Formats: sequence, C-alpha cells, structure tokens
Amino acid sequence: MKGDPTDKAGQRLTRRQFIKTGTAAAAVAAVSLGGLPKLTGRAHAAKRDYILIGRPNPFTGPLSVFGDNSPWTDDRAIAAMNKDGGFYIEELGKKIPVKIKIVDTQSDPTKTAEVTARLITKDKVDFIIANSSPLTVNPASAICEKYQVPCIAMEVPAEPWLTGGPYKWSYLACFDLESLADLYIEFWDSKAQQTNKVVGALWPNDADGISFTEIFTRKLAAKNYKLIDPGRFPFFSKDFSTIINLFKKNKVEILTGALLPPDWTTVWRQCHQMGFIPKFATIGKALLLPGAVEALGGDLGNGLSTECWWSPYHPFKSSLSGESCMDLAKAWTKDTGKEWTQPLGFKYAGFEILADVLKRCKTLDKHKFMKAFGETNMTTMMGPIKYNKQHYAPTPLVGGQWLKGKKFPWNLEVVYNKSYPSIPTTAKMLFPITQ
Repeated sequence: MKGDPTDKAGQRLTRRQFIKTGTAAAAVAAVSLGGLPKLTGRAHAAKRDYILIGRPNPFTGPLSVFGDNSPWTDDRAIAAMNKDGGFYIEELGKKIPVKIKIVDTQSDPTKTAEVTARLITKDKVDFIIANSSPLTVNPASAICEKYQVPCIAMEVPAEPWLTGGPYKWSYLACFDLESLADLYIEFWDSKAQQTNKVVGALWPNDADGISFTEIFTRKLAAKNYKLIDPGRFPFFSKDFSTIINLFKKNKVEILTGALLPPDWTTVWRQCHQMGFIPKFATIGKALLLPGAVEALGGDLGNGLSTECWWSPYHPFKSSLSGESCMDLAKAWTKDTGKEWTQPLGFKYAGFEILADVLKRCKTLDKHKFMKAFGETNMTTMMGPIKYNKQHYAPTPLVGGQWLKGKKFPWNLEVVYNKSYPSIPTTAKMLFPITQ
C-alpha cells in the first residue's frame, strides 16, 4: 500500500518560509476544502482487514533532506508492528495488520494540506503521522483537526506548532524553543570563565527568527550575557560584512543563529575571510544535517555546534523490536550507505507511539483512541513520551559538535549532556573552535 512518491516538485519554498507560511496556508486550505464532508463515527479500518496510516512526506523540494529517512523507517517499524499479525481490535474480534500510504508534499504547505485531505477523504486512512518541520506538520495537523482524524506530529519545535492550536485530534512529540535556549546558554556557561559572554545573533526576518529573538533576548539578559543583535535580515543575503564588522567591533566571542544552510555557508566563509573567528558558533537548523557541514568545504565545519535531539548514542530502545538507537543507525547505514541523521529516530518513534496506543485501546473507535492517546506514558527510540495539557511531549536535548570523522567526513558528537545526563558524551568539546 506504499504510496508512489512520483509527484513532481512544484513551488519551491525555503526552509525558513515554512514557519512563516505553514500555519496560514493550512488554515486557507482548510477553508477551501470546507465543501468536503466531515468524517465521523468509527475508524475506516473497521470495514477493512487492515489499519491504514497516512504519511505526508517531503520527498521533493527543499525539505527533502528531512524526509530522506522515509520509507526506510516506515517499512522497518511496520514490519515490527505486524510481526505477530498486527493489533487485536475488539470490535472485529481479531488481529489485523498495519499498512501505509505515503505521499509527497513537495515541501509546500498548501500541497501538504491537499494530500492530507485526500488521504483522509479518498484513501480513508485511520491515522496520520506527520514529520519534517512545520511546513508539513502544521498543515497536516490542521486538516486532521478539521476532519477529526488522529494525528501523530513529530519534528517541529512546540512553539511554531502551537500557533495552529488549540488541538483536539493532534499530539506532538518534540522539544520546545525555551528548552533549546536553555541548552545553548548552559553549553556556553560550561566555558563562561573563558569567554567575555558577548553573543552575536543571526536571526532572519521571519516568524522563526522573531521567536528566537524574543526567547533568547530574555534568557540571555537573565544570565548576564551581552547580546549584539544587528536586527532581522532577508533570506539569501550575499553580503554580511556590515554585520560581521559590528560583531568584531563589539568583541563578540559567541555566535548563534537560526539560518538556512546556504545563508550559514555565506556567513561562515565571510567570517573567515574577514578574520572573525568566535570561540563558539552554535547554530540551529543549518547545522542539523551532515550535508550542510560538508558544503562549507575544507575544515570550516570543525567545532561548529548545534542541538542534538537524537543520535545513535541516546540510551533508548525500540518499544517495538528492542533494538537500540545504535542498532537503528547501523542498520540505516548498512542498507543505504548513508550517515545517520537526527530525523531517523524521530520518524521511527512515531510508529512506536501509534503501536502503544493501539495496544492499550484495542479499538478503532477514534474517540476511544484519542482518550488513550492523551494518556500515553512510554519510552520510545527518541526518549520518554508523556503529553501535557497543550498536547505536546517535550523530548531530550543535548549539545552536539561537528568533528572530523573517519567513515564519513564529519560526525555529530555529543559533547554536552548536563541537561540530560543519561545520554553519554562521545567526545571532548573542542574549545575554542579555532584550536
């Protein structure tokens, strides 16, 4: 039942645009689809011999690197879910297996809303699992709210997702930006005696940048850091020399931001050309995946740091198969020849959550399913999952740093774990990054 991801790439949006447009686009799509009938009563699988999951996924477009782990993770998790015949459903009096329909979102929020609605109204899916940033997750969640279909949401910080709430039919598992800011500051605090605590910020002119600005400005002031904020700037700027000179003038020793990979490549190369090398460079989003570090060229990636929300070193095991995070990462590399990436564990964990709820509720009545959904209290491949009143479960964060690898050019190593000590460090922090 796997969908054929053959949709051609349509409108191309940058990863920064997704937060700015994702929720609004989903709302517009929901209104435009208002003529479609609402779905009520029991889940559709009661009329079938299988449970059907819908998976909107960005196979094409700028977010395709975040959707790259599908369908590999999906197939692996579903095989484990169906090992003993699937799930016992009381109203059917038997076990039935799980199947999946995956469709391409083209990294576009409007397209995501359209394909999610089609999965619900045409394919009659019983559940939606949405991953890969607000560009996918926010529109998918909005459509699930409209048609009252359970949605497992992953891979988007809580604050951008909550802009589409309040939610009744959707639950998110991911970190929040408040925790992210705390992690960054704790990370820098670990070497605070060796820096002047002057932070230069690179936050673009979008909703994401505005959120970072508000949260980090407040938290940095509370920790007695001096913030040098040059203001918001547009995507794909070609010249950052004015900003870099401002940082140099104010003796910035800690650089942070939330950038597109191309923008970070431009900034970091110009920093080196102008002789500005801070002791820390901790950058969100742009440095999550190894390809962005390789794109810098040469040794420019050495010592760059970012958040680490999943790794092979996390001490968690699959609730489906018992395999460890390291087992999952090694299997991925063996089968694909590719280096592990952070979305790998999150995508797999979405199926763990669904399986846990199905085991507990033993029904396809979606209202009973949602009651069990809200009562989730388990540990997955990405850590503990327990939802709060806002329908999201905060997940662990540790500090990662890119260091030279052996099998692959760069490895994301865990170098700071005081925020979650059970996740072991795997390398000593490189500080300052020029050493």
